[in-house]
Parts: sequence; C-alpha cells; structure tokens
Amino acid sequence: MNPLRQLLKSAGSHAPLGTWLLSASPIVVEAIGHAGFDWGVLDMEHAPLDLMGLVHLLQAVGNTKMVPVVRVPWNDTVTVKRVLDAGAQTLLFPFVQNADEARRAVAATRYPPEGVRGMAGMSRGSKFGTTPDYFQAANKNMGVIAQLETPEAVANLESIAAVPGVDALFVGPADLSGSMGHAGQLAHPAVMSLMAGAAQRCQAIDMPMGTVGDTPEAVVQYRAAGYTFVAIASDLGLLMRGARAAVKALTTPEGETHVHTLAGGTQTPRG
Repeated sequence: MNPLRQLLKSAGSHAPLGTWLLSASPIVVEAIGHAGFDWGVLDMEHAPLDLMGLVHLLQAVGNTKMVPVVRVPWNDTVTVKRVLDAGAQTLLFPFVQNADEARRAVAATRYPPEGVRGMAGMSRGSKFGTTPDYFQAANKNMGVIAQLETPEAVANLESIAAVPGVDALFVGPADLSGSMGHAGQLAHPAVMSLMAGAAQRCQAIDMPMGTVGDTPEAVVQYRAAGYTFVAIASDLGLLMRGARAAVKALTTPEGETHVHTLAGGTQTPRG
C-alpha cells in the first residue's frame, strides 16, 4: 500500500503530524525525520530543489520513519514523470481548481492504459528494475493529494474528491487567505470559517483533509475543526524560531532578565 495512504488509514483518531521541508538539505531533512514527525513535504514549488536534490532528500528520509510527500512545482506531466522515476510515491499537486485538473494530475502518475506516465524500466522508482511486475503494481501504489488554494477550488471540493485516484485534499491557508483578499491573515474569521466548512464537508464524504499551521496553537485549531493530517511550520521555520529565540535571550535586556531568572541569578540592569 502507498505509505501515506497506509499512515492515514492506520491513524484512527490521531491526526498524523508533519512539517514542511524547505531547506533542500539532506542532513537537515534526515534530522527532522528523526525528530518524530509522521510525514513531511519535500517542496519543489517554493524551495531551491532540483531533481538530483530530490533524490538525495528521498534517500535521507528513507533512513527515518517520516513518510515523504513531494510537492511538485506544477501540475505538469513531464515533471511528474521525472519525480516518480526519482522514487517519489506520493505527490502534492498545487493549485488544483477543479475535477478536470485533478484528473490530469492522477493521469500523470499512472502508466497506460490508466494514465499517461512514460515508461522507464531502469529508474530509482522501480529500484533499478528489481521490483517484480513494477509496471503492473506501480499504479495502485501512487498517492495523489490535491491542494485547494482558492474559494473556487474549495467550492469544487466534492467533485475534486470524487476523481478516482485522488487520495486526499489539502488546503493551503496562506494562498487561500491571499485569494480571499486577506493576505497573510491566516486566522482571519472568513478564512477560518471557509477552512472549517471544507473540513466538515470532507468528513461527510470520508475524504482525508490536511493543512499546515505556523504554531502549535494553529495546529490544535485545525485538528479541532476536523483536519485529519496537519503539518506544523517548516524545517527552516523551526530553525529560525529557535535561532532568533537564542539571540533574543542573550542580546536584549528582557532576554537576559529571563535567562537570569531561569538560572536563579539576580536581575541586574544593563549599562
């Protein structure tokens, strides 16, 4: 079974926790994989990640329990073919607006006669030709997640979900907020209302629905709204959060006061 599909089916009431991987660094991605996340997005849309870089990240993730999801830069058949040959098994397609675009995404991940994926016998995806009956088995093992980023896409939720081969839907809060005229306001009441309604509609049709939150508090809100798999921040976001907190703690008056208090020292003014 496809690894993400298996993860979602076995999760029960626990919403699998993931993160975004933007660093394009195998070392960072491998470390994040050992941190305990259930899944992670290797992002080719907004990260400086090429095809060989993707191979290195997949190799690094393969050393951990974290299930990799590759976000392709666009719903493009040629790109999808190359990413699958590189060894990806689950793809996140950005900006899927309707059922026709979802069908095109699925077709790109399937060999004929079910789709249009070009055949290559010697690839990392087939373990270099050693996977028995790979051409026959590959189609059922590919995972497709359609990302909804506009109110139009959310309105078409049920028809997108009904496309055979679509395993899950994903709402991108940042793009959704921008398309609604609330750029950067992920917690705007109108954005949150639309996202909550989308999750409820997915529950009604038994379709897994995911999203990403910047903070633990946001993730808790999304889980409460009915999202069945959620990511928190990104490898770079988590790194920068920790780095900035350390700098603040040691270079600002309020930071040093906090450190001295934690250490049991006396609070002395600077200057």
